[in-house]
Amino acid sequence: MKSVLVVDDEKNIRDSLGGILTDEGFTVGFAGSAEEAVEKIRKSPPDIVLLDIWLPGMDGIEALKEIKKDNPNLMVIMISGHGTVETAVKATKLGAYDFLEKPLTLEKVVLTVEHALDQRILLEENRELIEREREKYGIIGRSRSIEELKKDIRRVAPTNSWVLITGENGTGKELVARNIHLHSNRSGKSFIAVNCAAIPEELIESELFGHEKGAFTSAVFSKKGKFDMADGGTIFLDEIGDMSLKTQAKILIILEGQSFERVGGTKKITVDARVVAATNKNLSEEIKKGNFREDLYYRLNVIPFHVPPLRERVEDIPLFVEYFLREFSREASKEVLVITDEAREVFLNYDWPGNVRELRNLMERLVIMTSSRVITPDDIPPYIKGAGSTQTKSVFDRTTLREARSDFEREFIMKKLNEFNGNIAKTAEAIGIERSHLYRKIKSYGIGI
Repeated sequence: MKSVLVVDDEKNIRDSLGGILTDEGFTVGFAGSAEEAVEKIRKSPPDIVLLDIWLPGMDGIEALKEIKKDNPNLMVIMISGHGTVETAVKATKLGAYDFLEKPLTLEKVVLTVEHALDQRILLEENRELIEREREKYGIIGRSRSIEELKKDIRRVAPTNSWVLITGENGTGKELVARNIHLHSNRSGKSFIAVNCAAIPEELIESELFGHEKGAFTSAVFSKKGKFDMADGGTIFLDEIGDMSLKTQAKILIILEGQSFERVGGTKKITVDARVVAATNKNLSEEIKKGNFREDLYYRLNVIPFHVPPLRERVEDIPLFVEYFLREFSREASKEVLVITDEAREVFLNYDWPGNVRELRNLMERLVIMTSSRVITPDDIPPYIKGAGSTQTKSVFDRTTLREARSDFEREFIMKKLNEFNGNIAKTAEAIGIERSHLYRKIKSYGIGI
C-alpha cells in the first residue's frame, strides 16, 4: 500500500494531514522531529514524505539533505508557514519535489501527494528499465583487456566527455557505446544510434538534422533528425570514417555549436547531446590520405576507447559460446545444447576475422541446424576447423546450393574489400551494388574489415 510519512512538530497538523491522507487510501506514519524522521526513513523508507521546514533541533532543510543522501529518489514535499522564495529554491535544488505553504488546503495536499506518487512510480519504472538494459547489454569477458575496458567505461560514463571508439568490425563497439550511455547521468534519456555507412550520402543530412515540410519532393511533412531526437541523451555515430568530407563538414558545425538548422529550414535548433563515435578505420591514416578532416578527428577524440579483437582475448571465447548457446536455444525453444571439449578447442584455434559477430552468427546456425543435443567438431564448418577453408575448398564440395553460393559470395566480398583496403563505398561501386546493401552483407557474413 502507498505510504506517507508526515513530519511536523505540531500534533494537530500531523493529525489533520494523517486523517486526510488515510481517507485517500494512504498508510500514514508520523514523526515530531527531523531526527526521528531521518531514523524512521533509514529503517523503512516510505513512498512520500511531507516535511515541515521549521522544526526544533535539525530543521527541514538539513533533514532533506540527510534523507537524499541515502534515498535520492524519495519524493519529499516541503511544507512551511513562513516560506520564502529563497527557501523554496534552496529546497528544490536539494531535491525536494514540491513546496507547500501553510495554511494547507485539502485539495492542494492530496493533489500534490498524488502527483509525487506518480512521479515516484515513473522513476522506479525507469530505474528498472535501465537495469534491464544494463543486463541485456552487459559486456561479456574476463580477459585483462576487457576488465580494463569495463573500468574505463565506469570511469568515463558519469562525465559528459565525448568518446571515440575504435576497433575492427564485429568487436562490439556499439555495445561499449550503449554501456557508456547506460552508466551515465543521461541513462533515462534516448540513445540514438546512427550507422553512417548504411545511409546514402544524399539522405544523411536529412537523417541527422531532420527536414521541414517541402524541403524536397518527398518531404510531405516535417521530420526530426537524429540529433534532435538525442537531445538530453546520447547520439552514437557508428562508422564515422565512412562519411563523405561534405557531411563531415556539416557534422563539425553542429559539434562545435550544438545547434543546427533542418534541411529546408531557417530556425536554429539547439540540442544537448553527448556524442559517442566509432570507426573500424585508422583515422590518422585516413587524414593523411585526405579522406577525413583533422579538425573533426580532434573534436571527436576527447577520450579514446579501443575494443580488442576476439583473437587477442581467446580466454573470453568459451564465455561467448556458452552465452550464445543459452540465448539461441531459448529463442529456438530447444533444450540448451552442450559442446564437446574437442569442438571448443576448434573455436579456440580459429582467428575469428569477423570477431564476436562472426562467432554469434555461427552459434545461431549451430543451435538451429544441429540435430542432436551435442555439438561436435563434425558440426563445425570446415573453414573454421582448418581442414579446408572457403579460400581453398571448392564450392562444388558444398552440400547445398545455398551453402555454395554463401561461401562464394563471402569469399568474393572479402577479396574485393581487400583490393580496396576495406573501403565500402569503392567496393560497392566496383561490384555493382548499393553501399547499404554491401554493408548488410558484410554484417550478415561476419566479415571483419
